[in-house]
Amino acid sequence: MDWGTRLFRSMLLGLAGNRLAESLSNRYGMKLGAGRFVAGETLEEALEKIKALNAKGIAVTVDHLGESVRDPAEADNYRNEYLRLVDAIAREGVTGNVSLKPTQMGLSLDRDACLERIRAIAEAASRHGMFVRLDMENSPYTAATIDLVRALRREGLPNVGTVIQAYLYRSGKDVVELTAEGVNLRLVKGAYKEPPRIAFPNRRDVDANFRQLIGTRLDSGVYTAVATHDTDIIDWTKWYAKRKRIPRDRFEFQMLYGIRTPLQEELAREGYIVRSYVPYGRMWYPYFVRRLAERPANVGFIVRNLLARR
Repeated sequence: MDWGTRLFRSMLLGLAGNRLAESLSNRYGMKLGAGRFVAGETLEEALEKIKALNAKGIAVTVDHLGESVRDPAEADNYRNEYLRLVDAIAREGVTGNVSLKPTQMGLSLDRDACLERIRAIAEAASRHGMFVRLDMENSPYTAATIDLVRALRREGLPNVGTVIQAYLYRSGKDVVELTAEGVNLRLVKGAYKEPPRIAFPNRRDVDANFRQLIGTRLDSGVYTAVATHDTDIIDWTKWYAKRKRIPRDRFEFQMLYGIRTPLQEELAREGYIVRSYVPYGRMWYPYFVRRLAERPANVGFIVRNLLARR
């Protein structure tokens, strides 16, 4: 990644948490082009897109967008929406599970209240044989998120797992420990702006660590989601699994809704488990900006979309 690209990415990620930029963007709603990456502003809209993915052999993990709530009532509203989401997935016979952000459930406000809200969702999901993924946010919440997963599992809720980000130096140790505990993990490169004192600044180092984490997990036999759009990483994972004779039902590939859709469909046709991360909701702005920062070419899509509406 060259200097100009790094600067561009840094500027975009800075906008992800900017309240003024978020407010201005929300005035335009999906007209900005967020509809490419977000399945709708309502659950009903998202369900239509989800069923279309299922029809192509692609499973889903559904995320009701929102993070960093400001008060307990807001967190309670998100909990209630997730309970509605779990019921809808079960009622509609959707092949899927749910992903949520701990700060959305009030982690930055009250850890115990956050745990209680997530527990309610995990218990509801468990009754339907459904999995709950605690998304990993930026580094101030890494340890706390892992702690929440461990607490819920101690309470008898093994249907809870989390995410490990390959760009963090600590991730190798976290993977070894969580694998020993049998925790279902999603492995990703990482999409937040982190300082070089805690994260690999070089893409090559991130990729090398990503492969190391994938290999550790595949060797363990503990179910793993490899979440990437990088064809080199995908091909390497396929090669490694074949060489080690690891059954395809021990891992899955995950990709984001609206990104590399033909590749998702191709992998599903090849017999791999493929899961699309499907977000919906009105609080789409931070998620949308991170998608733009991941790949500058996405900005060109947005510009073309806006020009076409003039």
